[in-house]
Amino acid sequence: MKILFENDAYWVVCKPAGILSEQDGGRGLADLLAAQNGGYAGVIHRLDREVGGLMLYAKTPAAASWLSELARTGKLKKEYLAAVAGTPEADAGEWTDLLFYDRSKNKVFPVDHARRGVKNAVLRYRVEKRGEYDGIGSISLVAIEPVTGRTHQIRVQFASRRHPVLGDRRYGGPALAGMAEQKGILLACRKLCFPEKDGTREFFAEPDWSARLF
Repeated sequence: MKILFENDAYWVVCKPAGILSEQDGGRGLADLLAAQNGGYAGVIHRLDREVGGLMLYAKTPAAASWLSELARTGKLKKEYLAAVAGTPEADAGEWTDLLFYDRSKNKVFPVDHARRGVKNAVLRYRVEKRGEYDGIGSISLVAIEPVTGRTHQIRVQFASRRHPVLGDRRYGGPALAGMAEQKGILLACRKLCFPEKDGTREFFAEPDWSARLF
């Protein structure tokens, strides 16, 4: 865990892949932060265990209420970076899908019509780089802005278009030969942006795997 910034109200932390973002019997990122703060760390948003990157945690209940409202109203902006198999047809675009989360399997499935438990999922993407990787073929580095915040949303929306995130075996992503030391999947939250009284706060952290691939 690396703390990029902290003040009296919140922390901005770079979460390693492989650790839970919430409480996890003393091993989760929220547990580690709470141990430094009298037992309290307010979880404002979440990342899958397999995903690394920037996260925001509140130090007080009042800060948690304020930051959660920013997240609820879309004022907490997040940008992700993903390395995916293949190349999206368009260099940039917006995708909309209907997703069903099967809790018994902890897996999300795209569906073609609305029904109970199905949620609308929207994201915007921009291809930043294209390349080749041994054993996989063409790959792309993609910046992603999720408009909605559905479970496994980015992973499923890209996988359903035959561009799974590299290393994401749950959704058909190819293994990373030659990167055995890499933990998690090649998806990270690299940017957080939100308003404060004195202006806009912006935090950025590029995942180290991006430079090794492209």
